[in-house]
Amino acid sequence: MKSYPQIYALFLTLVFFTSCKGQVKTELPKGSIKSEPANVITSSGPNRITRNIIQDRKGNIWIASWQGVFRYDGKSFTNITMKVSCARFFSVLEDRKGNFWFGSIGSGIYYYDGKSFKNFTTKEGLASNEVTCIYEDKTGNIWFGTGDGASRYNGKSFRNYTMKEGLPSNDINSIIEDKTGKFWFGTRGYASVYDGKTFTVFTHKGKPFTNVRTIIEDKKGNIWLGGSDGLWRYDGNTFTNFTEKFVGYVYEDKEGNILISSQSAHDKSWTSSYEKSLTSSQSAYGQGWALSRYDGKSLSNKKPTVTEITNRPMVFGILEDGKGNIWFGAVDGVYRYDGNTIIDFKGINTSPQLHI
Repeated sequence: MKSYPQIYALFLTLVFFTSCKGQVKTELPKGSIKSEPANVITSSGPNRITRNIIQDRKGNIWIASWQGVFRYDGKSFTNITMKVSCARFFSVLEDRKGNFWFGSIGSGIYYYDGKSFKNFTTKEGLASNEVTCIYEDKTGNIWFGTGDGASRYNGKSFRNYTMKEGLPSNDINSIIEDKTGKFWFGTRGYASVYDGKTFTVFTHKGKPFTNVRTIIEDKKGNIWLGGSDGLWRYDGNTFTNFTEKFVGYVYEDKEGNILISSQSAHDKSWTSSYEKSLTSSQSAYGQGWALSRYDGKSLSNKKPTVTEITNRPMVFGILEDGKGNIWFGAVDGVYRYDGNTIIDFKGINTSPQLHI
């Protein structure tokens, strides 16, 4: 749909102009290190927009949300960033050394080694303080997708890549390195491939892929793209389109199934509902986003088996944990699906709330 770029522009407007109500702003002096304050342990997870979810090597679940970065140890939640920053967090990464990187909107990056924080912003060389995605490449460099280009950090300094270097857009949504060593960039403009020297716009029959929100490489080496043009798979020679509906997130589970968040087949009025009202979260983000699973064994079929797991106002980051549970972010917090039921963690008690 041609109107999606405008929809997401409105969404970003909400992001940038939402104040830090109810929180004390205690931003770190730029580039400084601060010891971890007393942990803020809560009995519930975030109840606002949750963008990204990962599981660390110890089994803890980390959640990037508009209320901060939460860590869940299976019993209780800890808001890791509450006393450090009131920024809205979009992304979280555990690097190969076990350190954590948090991407925020407006306050740059927070590096956390488990004891102290360090804040990186444009003053240290970051391309922009609006950081939407984080990726670690094969050599240990950390890449940051920002609103003004991509930044690569080698542990000492930043190297920035923008439209001046050939990126089709400075607004970065997704970054990956494939098995051949090439880098793929999903942007609000076009998707592109970087071979270390040149950026090349990625096209199908001469048509570029627009506003690509997520790029992943599956276990077989296929590249998947989700965005305004729907869900696509590229095996190095052949393109396959699985849906034309807008796709936000793409994730491969351990069984090779592909999970996506997309505009629901049951909602044809998502665009108009978004544009009509920005006063409440329900109307602001629409009524029709689905978390769906494409059965990995049927992906070669003309009509693969697709299961809609849930329908929400919006569905963001997706994670399969070590026990096979599927976690996903939404407008109103984080949810977990065990294969039968969906539970949330917004209740005042430590026990999650059941949703059929």
